Amino acid sequence: MNSDWEDRVAAAWARFDDYAGEDAPAFRAVIDTLVAELPGGSPLGPFEQACAWDSTGRPDRAVPLYRQALDGGLARVSGYKARRARIQLASSLRNTGRAEEGVRLLTPELDAPPDELDDAVRATLALCLSSLGRDREGLSLVLGALAPHLPRYQRSMAAYARLLVEPADG
Repeated sequence: MNSDWEDRVAAAWARFDDYAGEDAPAFRAVIDTLVAELPGGSPLGPFEQACAWDSTGRPDRAVPLYRQALDGGLARVSGYKARRARIQLASSLRNTGRAEEGVRLLTPELDAPPDELDDAVRATLALCLSSLGRDREGLSLVLGALAPHLPRYQRSMAAYARLLVEPADG
């Protein structure tokens, strides 16, 4: 899609906080209006609609739209948005009681080429793991994501993260 459309979508999201909880339908209508401008079959439409449903407290309505966007070729349009969709879908799956699906969806993302979404992948995966009672694995992911951002103790925190899931030698 063209940059004008992307700019208008970004502007709508920048005004998201202007819509109180009771105005959620009005926000979704703004997104729907923008989506109506897209060519038929564009995976950007269901992606933006999923984000709107998700952000307004309806992960159950978001899940099928994220899947539609991903199945419809979102990765061909924008690899970045496809990664966002996988992160957000995993979160929505967890919020609808399907954390195991979220773990399966995000685990391969740990081996994806690095980008600014790496920490979000780890944080969301940690939440999914925690929902499954796998708190040590989740904490390991979070500490591992946090360690590079610390002004000191990076090496020790990274080691502690590993030791939460790997037995110490000797």
